[in-house]
Amino acid sequence: MLLSGQTKLKLTMYSVCLLLLALAPLLLSDFRMSLLGKFLAYAIIAIGIDLIWGFTGILSLGHGVFFGLGAYCMAMHLKLASTPQGLPDFMSWSGVESLPWFWAPFHSAIAAFLLALLVPMAVAFVLGYFTFRNRIKGAFFSILSQALVIITVTLFVGQQGYTGGTNGLTNFTTFLGFNLQAPSTKLFFFYLTLGVVAAVLLLSSFLVTSRLGNILTAIRDGENRVRFIGYNPVTFKVFIYCVSAGLAGLAGVLFVLQEGIISPAQMGIVPSIEMVLWVAIGGRSTIGGAVLGALLTNAAKTTFSEAYPDWWPIMMGLMFIIVVLFLPKGIIGTLTHYVQLMKTERRTSHARTISGTPQTNRRENSERQRA
Repeated sequence: MLLSGQTKLKLTMYSVCLLLLALAPLLLSDFRMSLLGKFLAYAIIAIGIDLIWGFTGILSLGHGVFFGLGAYCMAMHLKLASTPQGLPDFMSWSGVESLPWFWAPFHSAIAAFLLALLVPMAVAFVLGYFTFRNRIKGAFFSILSQALVIITVTLFVGQQGYTGGTNGLTNFTTFLGFNLQAPSTKLFFFYLTLGVVAAVLLLSSFLVTSRLGNILTAIRDGENRVRFIGYNPVTFKVFIYCVSAGLAGLAGVLFVLQEGIISPAQMGIVPSIEMVLWVAIGGRSTIGGAVLGALLTNAAKTTFSEAYPDWWPIMMGLMFIIVVLFLPKGIIGTLTHYVQLMKTERRTSHARTISGTPQTNRRENSERQRA
């Protein structure tokens, strides 16, 4: 399949940006590198949200649940690997005498990784199928996704003996025999996360330019028309919703391996809304914009909180307001818009020049005949 010039340009820009990120550990301290690795994990969530919101028109305000489920699945394996006696410490404190049956599969790292993808996708399938089949969309679906967040967070906080409660899961030491605190292990996870971002970025770019991507965009712009021509929008919406949830679960796995903690607070309503803001700031319907929004927003949040600990929430709010008022299409969307305007003006001026040439020749010929 031949790639268009615009697609080649995007892939080239993606490659250059990923190369610069690959060189970042040479310039950053271990702490800053860990932060950047965490932000790259967030970028995977942003890509998934862009697929369902930017290209399909489904606004989900509950992706923190899928992120948290993926993170908890991997954290449960890490907790068991770090517990020689076989029973995590918080269970002993809560009076649990034996390991619950649903913790048993997480002794295996492979099972934990697969469940970190499958559990969020299963939850997304159940919620998506029954809502999309009943043609629930728009603000109503967004409210339902937030209700899912409230239910999940309440469940995880209430079941302290099985989930760690408000403290969550932490105090991990090893993964597959490697020390999680070792600089070499942290560097490995950074490049692993960067590689996953590159793969997800590439696959998502091809997906949105394929026939499936065209159908998703058509569903966003006119779902009834898609249904009229013979496609079932429910199938495509459930599929892309599950893919997006799986990406959020994958991001949760990479996050907990680098951050070393996961708690219900990280899967609540506020983090879920922030995930949507990353895509809005970077630019909807632009896969690269989702990555840029996640990196830029979280970097600004860290910078503001360090430099202005009392004022950083206000500064973040001002940044969001400025983007909404002056950059409604996001950073990449606005840049793309102006580039297209420049191309259109060039084509128009070129067309005028070509159309004006015959008239000039006719005038010269008529003047010669008169002479």
